[in-house]
Amino acid sequence: GGAGGGGGGSGHAAPSHEERECRIFIGNLSYETSWQDLKDFMRRAGTVARADILTGPDGRSKGCGIVEYAYKRDAARAMRELNEAELDGRTIYLQEDRPRDDRAHDDGGAARSGGGGGGHDGDG
Repeated sequence: GGAGGGGGGSGHAAPSHEERECRIFIGNLSYETSWQDLKDFMRRAGTVARADILTGPDGRSKGCGIVEYAYKRDAARAMRELNEAELDGRTIYLQEDRPRDDRAHDDGGAARSGGGGGGHDGDG
């Protein structure tokens, strides 16, 4: 099978409004990793809009962070290429930062239509 070539520059520079799709949660970070380190590392996959290290009340790193990409495709690429990569001597884990109940019900709206056919007849 031939390898698919990389797609070129797309016309729109502005990030889409679906920011949630572009956010990635990163776990197992070294406590030494700063947000700058994380941002530099994650830029391998695309344009990083922002990077945050999650810290406790004492200001120490919790060993996890959130990175927001400018584009959905960059976030998808990061999931593919940077999951289980090594940063500061630790294997980091990436997952999409989305609400937990997402897989329970798809918010398409279309799914609810139809489905008639009831077993009960109102008059007894």
